[in-house]
Amino acid sequence: MSKLVCFQKLVFFVFSLGLLFSCKEKTAEPTKKYQLVWSDEFDGNSVNMDNWSFVLWDAGKVNNEWQKYVEDTAYYKVEDGKLYIKAKKTGDNVKGGYTSVRLSSQKKKEFKYGRIEFRAKMPTGKGTWPALWMLGSDHDEAHWPLCGEIDIMEYVGYEPNMTHSNIHTKSDYGYTNNKVTINLKSAEEDFHTYGIIWNKDAIKFYIDSPDNIKNTYAPKEKTQDNWPFNQPFYLIMNFAVGGNWGGREGVDATIFPQSMVVDYVRVYQLKGSGQ
Repeated sequence: MSKLVCFQKLVFFVFSLGLLFSCKEKTAEPTKKYQLVWSDEFDGNSVNMDNWSFVLWDAGKVNNEWQKYVEDTAYYKVEDGKLYIKAKKTGDNVKGGYTSVRLSSQKKKEFKYGRIEFRAKMPTGKGTWPALWMLGSDHDEAHWPLCGEIDIMEYVGYEPNMTHSNIHTKSDYGYTNNKVTINLKSAEEDFHTYGIIWNKDAIKFYIDSPDNIKNTYAPKEKTQDNWPFNQPFYLIMNFAVGGNWGGREGVDATIFPQSMVVDYVRVYQLKGSGQ
């Protein structure tokens, strides 16, 4: 009788062990299925204009921001495999007294679904407001927020080492709607990877690893008002100064110039899906 019991226990152990390894393999499987379909590694000595366009704006165009956006190498550089987006104090006016750069891949590189990530290091100081994000390809026709917005990472300098991600739609937009804030102690000192896993069902936000999910947006009943994410989106990198959020606790003029440094931008999609 004791031998039978021992045998039953052995069978149960082997079955459980097999189940454990099976579960682990299935957990890792989605990452293995993704393949790199596009990237900008910033290996040259200038911005690749096949990938990006400079957005030229006056100060105050959106969010009461203080900077104007220009195309001028005084405010960006590509060096040693990295993109530097700089913000500088260039005048005495509150609005218009700062200058920076905003890059967009609109109509050049647009993607529907996949794993999309930026590796970057943040600037420091009150008033800085860099962002790595996406807008729907129908933005010019549908406008914001109907086109949808995916904030992969935003950073406001008055909250050091706190990163933010968010979703904006027609039915739900603003500063706190779908926002998640992560305490990342070395955001200003070290490079970190900020990314999303996006499919027809959900958008999952992660930091440093696709296994390190920090937030998931997945409305149960999807409508055009809460899920405009079934179309291509384009990428944006910008460095704002001041504004409704970035300047909420003022702007420290003494800290400038500052830079957001981007190591790479990468897009992965499921093998064989084309998406």
